[in-house]
Amino acid sequence: MSNRRNIYFFTLQEENIQANVENLYELAERYDFNIVKNPDQANIIVSVGDDGAFLQAVRKTDFRQDALYTGISTSGTLSMYCDFDIDDTLKMVEAMKKEQIEVRKYPTIEVTVDNQTSFHCLNEFSIRSGIIKTFVIDVFIDKLHFETFRGDGMIIATPTGSTAYNKSVNGSVVDPMLPCLQVSELASLNNNQYRTLGSSFILSGNRKLILEVVQDGNNYPSMGMDNEALGIQHVKKVEVQLSDKVIKTVKLKDNSFWEKVKRSFL
Repeated sequence: MSNRRNIYFFTLQEENIQANVENLYELAERYDFNIVKNPDQANIIVSVGDDGAFLQAVRKTDFRQDALYTGISTSGTLSMYCDFDIDDTLKMVEAMKKEQIEVRKYPTIEVTVDNQTSFHCLNEFSIRSGIIKTFVIDVFIDKLHFETFRGDGMIIATPTGSTAYNKSVNGSVVDPMLPCLQVSELASLNNNQYRTLGSSFILSGNRKLILEVVQDGNNYPSMGMDNEALGIQHVKKVEVQLSDKVIKTVKLKDNSFWEKVKRSFL
């Protein structure tokens, strides 16, 4: 970490953590790190809060490819993106003192709406019915028409996002070393007239998923990019594919992805 000395601290401005953030400033300065107020000048971006704060930090700093992201938990427990606890300064000091530190890379997905608006997601992209009515989407894998979905919506998750919203709808947990995306249905309608796969499926990172929204009055869907809502009217087509952008985080001993999964769910 010797060539990374400029730190930017991202917080959600919660009053109960500001005192702890001041302690982090002092710790960083003690080990000769430069605290910057502009994230564009940072090569280490630290989120203070929970996984939601980490997702916001990544989005607000535009998925920086030349920066190392680190999450510090304020809840007393570690999580999927928070490798440090705010009260465990010893662990932070050990990481700061290491001249060479391993870096973990998390894949992201790129989403394009109607060939106009594009954005990235670290966890997932979701699209749901905006009214009390089933949602109809023609689903294409590359150029193949795979199915016509009718139901509440769909979730397209990254491997790390597979432990979040995707898991709550019985999607699979996927190793982030696999460059892929996962598609999970929300309350699909399956009967003699309508038929979908009815289970989540995983696509190679070389595939492109295309969702064509059937314009039957549900043309203002509710869309989410990680933990933010996206407001776009008259959506006709959404394209999703694995991005060449990756999020770099600190890789600590005894804190692999699967150790995090075990700690969080077992």
